[in-house]
Amino acid sequence: MNQQWWIGCGALPLWGTSLTIALVAPGLVGVVAPALGQSALPAYSLVVTSPLDGPVAADEVLTLREALELANGTLTPEDLSAAEQALVEALPAGQGSQISFALPEDQAVISLVDLLPEIVAPELVIDGTTQAGYDADAGLDPRFPPAPAVSLTVAEGIEVARGLTIAADGVTVRGLSIYGFRTSDRATQTTPPSDIFVSALAPPVDASPLSPVLELFRLETPETAPRGVVIEQNWLGLPPDEAFPAVPSAFGVTVFNAVETTIRNNRIQNHDGSAIITGFRADGLQVSENAIIGNGLSGMPDAIRLEGTIDRSAITNNLICANDGSGIYMFKPEGATQISGNAIQYNGRRFERAAVYLMGSDHQVNDNFIGYQPGPGVVVTAYPESRRNQIRGNRYAELDGLAIDLNTQGNTGVQDFQKGDGPNPPRNSHHRRRETGNAAIDAPQFDSYTFATGPGQVTLTGTADPNSEVDLYRVDGAGFPYSPLSEQLGTVTASPEGSFSAS
Repeated sequence: MNQQWWIGCGALPLWGTSLTIALVAPGLVGVVAPALGQSALPAYSLVVTSPLDGPVAADEVLTLREALELANGTLTPEDLSAAEQALVEALPAGQGSQISFALPEDQAVISLVDLLPEIVAPELVIDGTTQAGYDADAGLDPRFPPAPAVSLTVAEGIEVARGLTIAADGVTVRGLSIYGFRTSDRATQTTPPSDIFVSALAPPVDASPLSPVLELFRLETPETAPRGVVIEQNWLGLPPDEAFPAVPSAFGVTVFNAVETTIRNNRIQNHDGSAIITGFRADGLQVSENAIIGNGLSGMPDAIRLEGTIDRSAITNNLICANDGSGIYMFKPEGATQISGNAIQYNGRRFERAAVYLMGSDHQVNDNFIGYQPGPGVVVTAYPESRRNQIRGNRYAELDGLAIDLNTQGNTGVQDFQKGDGPNPPRNSHHRRRETGNAAIDAPQFDSYTFATGPGQVTLTGTADPNSEVDLYRVDGAGFPYSPLSEQLGTVTASPEGSFSAS
């Protein structure tokens, strides 16, 4: 494609005014970012009344594209017809704009013919629950929000890479069905097409190592990353009637360069790639109470894929089910995440992978149900170095592998970075500390596999690493000696000499 991309780089004060500097690079397409230091945008209450998409026009209806341009400040109410101006109400200073919907009955599908404007209006709220016909009481479980009444998809025969692109603080996207956003197969080292893409000055769709230098994308400037974006109560990857879309989306939510993004109470399903994927920066990411089902159908197979910086992130209380790879997979992340309270089950439909694959140090994997996986439960890799990962209180069932598998550096095949490397030999050398995940912490050993019994109790004795805490589980003997840890019975602390006893 012979296209050009205008990149806004900043603003210079000049006799009380501001001057936006722009660079042009051949072969790229994108948008102009707002000038740094510009005055606050005016805020409006905007009512979308038409599902049509196309160039801005002064007519009788307000489209989503026009509403976004009004919120971004690239269109003013004076540019509208009198009928459209009646759908725009100024809000007090200090508020963000609000987009609601009053689409005609049975015409609530917005089919895009091109990328929507990148959202640069702070605190903007796009609220699909305002459309007539939305039933807020239809959701019986927070992880399964009610069916949206407004859909955002792609016009037939058109390719649009992203549904919504967010580059501002505090934006909320609520109650929409978003699906069908993808690009035709081409180079793999490009930014992913997604239902929702969150980044400061988002790189163009075809950005690759041959694109302009990364400084132009402001990746190294944390303060420019969007903060506090909320994505809630949406259906991503499927229409309101739950049918499999004729054109499935590539990815669900891409957090490419943003901090403290919240993804909660969404149903994310039917994507060719991951439901949620991070890129350069996703510190403080919160993923909670989502139903993440049936993703990774023909691309990146893992339901949640964490890369880049992810410090202070958390994945809590989600249903992660029937995805084609791992439920959660980390690839060379920086920082630590907390994974707790999730049901991670029936994944690995296309690839035999671990339910949870950890790289890095200080992650916490606690109190999850992990089961029905054609691979191990949790794998901790040895390279890159992975230490101090806490894996406690989880329940496991029907695994094709260990409940917890600590990889060794000597095993570096593809299978080892998907399914682990199986049981390790005893830690009979200090070198194993350096070459094994989680510093080769030894599994506790019982003194005997026949236990002394008394009235109503059993006494267990054994050895473990000195001063370590030992979680005791009941297991199904069918897979002895590597049965899933199905029911936790209690916790004891080993003595300074490494012995423990429990009754």
